[in-house]
Amino acid sequence: MITAIVLISAEPDRIPETAQELADIKGVAEVYSCAGDVDLIAVVRVRDHEEIAEVVTGRINKTPGVLRTATHIAFKSYSRADVEAGFSIGE
Repeated sequence: MITAIVLISAEPDRIPETAQELADIKGVAEVYSCAGDVDLIAVVRVRDHEEIAEVVTGRINKTPGVLRTATHIAFKSYSRADVEAGFSIGE
């Protein structure tokens, strides 16, 4: 599974509607509204790189209210559960 984090600048008056439309796209696992340099962050989880292109350029960028995107591909996930599992081997 490939994970991509998509930083999204959106039209301010359409953020809630845009976020919901993004969340309904197949391959988009989560959408967060946030403060800072971007308005929304979408987490995309798909099987291959071609699907990332399809989801981001074919669907996310064409969603009403989306002004700009920047996509980052994740290499490895680090989470508390992963770290704890590594230290509990053999217990």
